Amino acid sequence: MKAKRQQEILRIIEEQDVDTQDQLLAELRARGVQSTQATISRDIKELHLVKELTGYGTYRYAVSERKASLNFAGRLRTIFKEGVTSFDLAQNIVVLKTMPGLASAAGAAIDGKGINRRVGRLGGGDTPPRTARVAAAAAAAGYGVLRRRMSCFAHFRIFCAEAQTLRGW
Repeated sequence: MKAKRQQEILRIIEEQDVDTQDQLLAELRARGVQSTQATISRDIKELHLVKELTGYGTYRYAVSERKASLNFAGRLRTIFKEGVTSFDLAQNIVVLKTMPGLASAAGAAIDGKGINRRVGRLGGGDTPPRTARVAAAAAAAGYGVLRRRMSCFAHFRIFCAEAQTLRGW
């Protein structure tokens, strides 16, 4: 019932300009969905609806763009945290290994961080290699990935000690 009502609310605000809860309630009732103003108010909060200014100087309910971007960023963080299985360094290249099919999303999560020390990325189905300008930047990026993922790597301290020796950290 709730999912159907909320889906109908989204359909209504997509099809027409609705600027009050009373208008939304009336439109829902016209479509055969019974509800109360209090329920509509909760739905508006749960759906993250906001009022935006129309080109006619009136307001209308709309889905918050910020909500959509926050959900997207959160999903990418989750994919990165749970989907990256390991990584390795080779000179100025950081190679991330992911679960099958998650390499592109893991790469997008890193791209969204705005790291300015990298040149770009090439991705496979389970490997989005990260390319840095210099070896030290690759080592720093790899170390940062390792720190964020250390709970998943039992050999964290051993790897860091070896990496520090090899890279002169």
